[in-house]
Amino acid sequence: MVGHKKLGMDSAHRKAVLRNQVTDLFRDGRIQTTKDKAKETGRAAEKMITFAKKGDLAAKRKIFAYIYDEDVANKLIEEIGPKYSDRQGGYTRILKLGPRVGDNAELAILELV
Repeated sequence: MVGHKKLGMDSAHRKAVLRNQVTDLFRDGRIQTTKDKAKETGRAAEKMITFAKKGDLAAKRKIFAYIYDEDVANKLIEEIGPKYSDRQGGYTRILKLGPRVGDNAELAILELV
């Protein structure tokens, strides 16, 4: 059994898309994407928030290795992580929007709770 969805991409493309979407999620607070991408992006974002809550050097290095934008990584460590310090998971929410007009793909909004 695969631990993730392949999303119709090879591994390098999938990792780059997820990293970009996680970065955009932390920058803007919400993103609109397909339902499957939202689920995978949410999983990665939850891991990054868990690292930000720990706040030790190893966790900060993992965050800076994963998130492209240094300003967004600092925002995650200084603002977003402490905001969820009392919460035991469930940092993101997926709201389904319905099908996209062009290709009928299920759209969703991924946002921070």
